[in-house]
Amino acid sequence: MDYTTLGRTGLKVSVAGFGCGGNSKAGLGTGAGDRGAVAILREAMDLGINFFDTARSYGTEGVLGRAIADVPRDQVVISTKHLAGGSPESTVAALEKSLRELGTDCVDIFMLHGVSPRQYDHALNELAPALLREKERGKLRFLGITETSPNDHEHEMLGRAVHNGCWDVIMLGFNLMHQVARDRVFPHTMANGIGTLMMFTVRNVFSVPGRLEETMRELAADGKVPAELATDNPLGFLIHDRGATSLIDAAYRYARHEPGADVVLFGTGNPDHLRSNVASILSPPLPDADRAKLAALFGHLRGVGLEVPGPR
Repeated sequence: MDYTTLGRTGLKVSVAGFGCGGNSKAGLGTGAGDRGAVAILREAMDLGINFFDTARSYGTEGVLGRAIADVPRDQVVISTKHLAGGSPESTVAALEKSLRELGTDCVDIFMLHGVSPRQYDHALNELAPALLREKERGKLRFLGITETSPNDHEHEMLGRAVHNGCWDVIMLGFNLMHQVARDRVFPHTMANGIGTLMMFTVRNVFSVPGRLEETMRELAADGKVPAELATDNPLGFLIHDRGATSLIDAAYRYARHEPGADVVLFGTGNPDHLRSNVASILSPPLPDADRAKLAALFGHLRGVGLEVPGPR
């Protein structure tokens, strides 16, 4: 496993982060049950993953807590989240529930979850102060915030958050067809020492058979991509001896090596899928020519590949 320092937190984290939400919910979403979910989380640890992200709304804090129960607490970095629409009191109560579910006295990162641009003032002025008081009490080490990527394609909320000193970590959508953060977010996170967690690196557009081809036909019809990409293998140029082995491999490697990207999150309940994803995240960058072509073809796109979790 490769490790990096998560911004100014100083936390040494695996560049591959296990996300306990999405479609899979550590296997709970695909019928693995609690025992299967604990098993896949433990296998992730065996592969060197030490960063685990969950949330109150995922329903996976409990299985993560059981998976780490006999692991020395300083060997795992736990991030959990709560939706930002409530009161300071309900948000602090959610933190307390998370701590009980996770079986820990302190969570490494507590994040306000899915904050829209219109919710940001409430998050900054009402919720953050309450959580910072809990930080002083030792209930959390660092405070973070996540965007609502499918509804905030221009990173409007994060465009404000990166200039406010209370957020130590952010979570954002970034993939090879949604590259907006390169100009809008990463220069500021790097300048201000804010840790970054990549989500939406691989969603249905890259993993569901036929979805990429359908998307490319729609984009070509709208004049947003060249007509020659409306084919049965639109990103085939990425697959070659010196390049990627598959589209998913390309997507993970693309995000992993973007300047400013710290942790690439992925979720699974399948051991083979787990090992394959980790192998891709640990692989070298895509060739410069391929990255340049992706920037030229898709750098102007907004919101592609940001589907909310759903049937696969």
